Amino acid sequence: MIAPYWKRRMPNLRKGRFRKTCRGMMRWTLAWALVLLFPLLASAQAPEMFNPASPDGSAIRDLFYLVMAISTVIFLLVIGALVYFVVRFRDPPGAPRDDTEPPQIYGSQPIEIAWTLAPTLIVLVLSLVVIRSVIAMRADPPTDESFRIRAVGHQWWWEFEYPEYGFTTANELVIPVSDEETAHEINLQLESADVIHSFWVPKLAGKTDLVPARTNRMRLQANEPGLYEGRCAEYCGTQHARMLIRVTAMPEADFEKWVENQKLPAVVDASVEAGRKIFMDQACANCHNIRGEPAHGKFGPDLTHLMSRDMIAAGVLENNRENLAAWLTDPDQVKPGSRMPNMRLSPTEVKQLVDYLMTLE
Repeated sequence: MIAPYWKRRMPNLRKGRFRKTCRGMMRWTLAWALVLLFPLLASAQAPEMFNPASPDGSAIRDLFYLVMAISTVIFLLVIGALVYFVVRFRDPPGAPRDDTEPPQIYGSQPIEIAWTLAPTLIVLVLSLVVIRSVIAMRADPPTDESFRIRAVGHQWWWEFEYPEYGFTTANELVIPVSDEETAHEINLQLESADVIHSFWVPKLAGKTDLVPARTNRMRLQANEPGLYEGRCAEYCGTQHARMLIRVTAMPEADFEKWVENQKLPAVVDASVEAGRKIFMDQACANCHNIRGEPAHGKFGPDLTHLMSRDMIAAGVLENNRENLAAWLTDPDQVKPGSRMPNMRLSPTEVKQLVDYLMTLE
């Protein structure tokens, strides 16, 4: 009678061939996994926090490097000691098996003092360095000369008010860049309209929470012109991952031009009167504000100069005719859970409304 396969394989299993085969397969699998992983690592970009463009960003990066260096030294010492003892005190090849318990050593006062004082000293040094950095990055209370911007977090978009200039924008923060002669330090006043949010632009500063019924402050300064991307860093609901921030730092002359344009009211174009009427008659005017028009809503973003922004829906879509139409047709399809209602507009009404919004430059 022919024995089952597993019974015929039992002698080999007892000899350990099966285990050796499994170990060999695991080694090859690990080797191929590493080979396939290298191209991904080579193409990966360094996180933005390691390429800062502000004094606070540089301080955070340096603090990270310090903590990582100390942690690496500790890791190497522990692993080195572990490997040494494993190799040094293992049984030599061919030695008879000895199941007796080795001599036990109880207590060593010098070693116990060392492993108590060393971690305490390390934690103390790191605590002092972190506290010093936190104090240095803390925003000073605003003065009459401070450049203040009020940032309000909503589910799921950002409101930016420039109180000195008397206008409000949404999702895209524009600031003057600092140079060797002038340091433009922005005093950001952080508030929340609903739940806890967190303002984070990695290249410019650390995270600061926006808490309902409380005002927090942070300092923002860009040493290089350009676009800096950020995000809400505190889970705030279903669209938390799509609550993005765009900070544009530009030379002071360009910033002043941008400010002058933002201060102007909306210009009414008679050719898009049909779309304007839809905006005013529907719920649009109840939620959105357009300066110079009878639309004074505060629930949604200010649309006075909508077309001066690069993105809509808090950084989700590029600001163009096609995406505006998609957003107006079915907001929940673009950003599920958004507070933007579906007005059930016909294709003709959507086109007319988009024509009107495209004039808000």
